[in-house]
Amino acid sequence: NVAVKQTVMSKLLLPKASRRSLFFYGSANALMTESQRAEKLGTCIIHPFSTFRNYYISFMLIVTFLNLVIIPIGISFLKTQEILEHGWVIFNLISDTLYLIDIAFNFRTGIVTDDSEVVIMDPKQIRNLYLKSWFVPDLIAAIPADYFAVIYRVLYANKFGHDGEEVGYAASRLFRIILLARVLSLLRLLRFSRLMRLVNEWEQVLDLDVEITQLFSQIFSLFLTILLLCHWNGCIQFLIPALQSFPVDSWVVKENLTNAWWVEQYSFSVFRALSHMLCIGYGADNLPSDTLEIWAVIISVLSGAMMYTIMLANVAALITNANPAVKAYRDKLNQVQDYMMYRNLPRALRNRIYDYYHIRYKGKWFDETSLLQELSDSLKEEVLSHLCSKLVRSVPLFCDRDPNFVRAVIVNLHYTVFQEGDIIIQEGAFGDKMFFIEKGSVLVQTGSYQKQLSDGDFFGEICLVVKCYRTATVRALTICHLFSLSVRNFEEVLQMFPEVQEDILETASDRLQ
Repeated sequence: NVAVKQTVMSKLLLPKASRRSLFFYGSANALMTESQRAEKLGTCIIHPFSTFRNYYISFMLIVTFLNLVIIPIGISFLKTQEILEHGWVIFNLISDTLYLIDIAFNFRTGIVTDDSEVVIMDPKQIRNLYLKSWFVPDLIAAIPADYFAVIYRVLYANKFGHDGEEVGYAASRLFRIILLARVLSLLRLLRFSRLMRLVNEWEQVLDLDVEITQLFSQIFSLFLTILLLCHWNGCIQFLIPALQSFPVDSWVVKENLTNAWWVEQYSFSVFRALSHMLCIGYGADNLPSDTLEIWAVIISVLSGAMMYTIMLANVAALITNANPAVKAYRDKLNQVQDYMMYRNLPRALRNRIYDYYHIRYKGKWFDETSLLQELSDSLKEEVLSHLCSKLVRSVPLFCDRDPNFVRAVIVNLHYTVFQEGDIIIQEGAFGDKMFFIEKGSVLVQTGSYQKQLSDGDFFGEICLVVKCYRTATVRALTICHLFSLSVRNFEEVLQMFPEVQEDILETASDRLQ
């Protein structure tokens, strides 16, 4: 049983290799380390990059969308007997149960924060963050209104008979109206914003034009919101006279829809709402006489005007405020493409150049060298120390050295990327720099020796202290993110720290022996 439990856990709850997870962690080795960390916790926490989480989010998005569409229809159009016959109460009970389960899952799901590269898997931290963020809105949206209605009906149906049923569902209807209002106000918080965040995360790792996909996804979400607004508006148009038992002067009675099929009632209601929102086909000759209907029309017209304004503003903002880094990246790729066409480079070489830019800059162009030079010396050292401190201190030449010396070495590191199959070091070439592996795997190979290095390892360090030719070939097995330190820069650092130079030479002599 324990083995089966561990197998199921590894397959469902632990992070799995995917474009999204590899993009977040940077390499397969880092992802494997994260998986081992999550498994050692032994707290049955759902990892946000797990297979179960991916399927669960898709399932809950479908359930939520159905609720946002079906709940207003049930409140506004379906009568008590129709609701019982069509299983409306069963649908609501299942939905409420799923939302309560969703709250429980949120307490056991790891959290990815924007300011950290580590997934929070500690149950106490997850609980505190969830209680401070979405717990109260989620709890309000998950009020099990129909549970109260069913309990009321079971306890008092025999006493009140048919009237008891009507009173029971009247209470349920009241609760559902409150729940609907909460769902409407919390749409962005509950599922829609989460959907957009997931879309944005996937866009970063897809081999598509990031700017275009983001533009279309945001326009699609806006269009879907407008459709839901029209749907809710149509339901409210019919709900107001329904709550008043259909007064004689209501539009429902005038259109002879009181006892019509609910689909016909819904169609007329949505058409009426669209007429208000789009300002078409609704004139002064058909003004409502009831005060509540008048206010409903006013709100409908105003919501339509706001819809126009928001839609135009969002579309304009999406087009004009597109990511400048993405634009610069596309412009740079256009220049590269023109150059490759001018030089008539082979197709295979062009594809490798495209892949290099994609791997190196990930769809956004920036000049890292100039950006770091614009920072103050302390900020530059802090940034580079965050990126490279562990890598540098893992080298015996720099281990246990003066912190100022180590910082001087770090400042002189240069970031570079190699693709799978690239020759990083060629045997017999003159050594002019050493390399630190941030992410990726390389193969060190001679005529009779092979060794694989990966994240956190280093190679080529002897050339820093002894002028020599390379004794091995180093080839990239995967995409490699490296930092390099040139001999020239290292000698400049040694001149600033002459007391360290002798120790470095002694350490190098010991390693050569």
